Amino acid sequence: MRVCSFPPLAAPNARILILGSMPGVASLQAQRYYAHPHNRFWPIMGEALGFDPAAPYAERCTHLVAAGVAVWDVLQSCVRPGSLDADIDATSVLINDFTDFFAAHPQIRRVCFNGGTAESLFRRHVRPPLASGPVDFLRLPSTSPAHAGMRPAEKLAAWKAALDGGLLLPSN
Repeated sequence: MRVCSFPPLAAPNARILILGSMPGVASLQAQRYYAHPHNRFWPIMGEALGFDPAAPYAERCTHLVAAGVAVWDVLQSCVRPGSLDADIDATSVLINDFTDFFAAHPQIRRVCFNGGTAESLFRRHVRPPLASGPVDFLRLPSTSPAHAGMRPAEKLAAWKAALDGGLLLPSN
């Protein structure tokens, strides 16, 4: 079955882009990024950026955008049964338009990959340089419940460090 991703969550002044591969079944059904109840994305973002991860979806999105964080997926569409990245049919992938995205968001300075598949797809199909100015590319531990080999506290620490670096979080 062919599945399609969502439009990006982003303001023109976004400084960090978080890229997944393709929304899972729960997200596609809810039409919301990271909707699976066991995905750690919203708890991590809430802790890192200081908002309630249980707030209504629109409010959570507003917090991300206000913090300069954009969220999108590498793939525009693909054939994939279920939710696992490993089940993506490599011959079916259509990539999102990153040339236009980076042109519309020239302040992006860091791209954070939510797991290895997002990074691999981006590096294989998207040809940097796409942004004006230097951009850091950083693979982070997947927030997916399928990535259970790392404790939630370790995932949080890695994500906080990526969002920090003088880009988003105030220094203490």
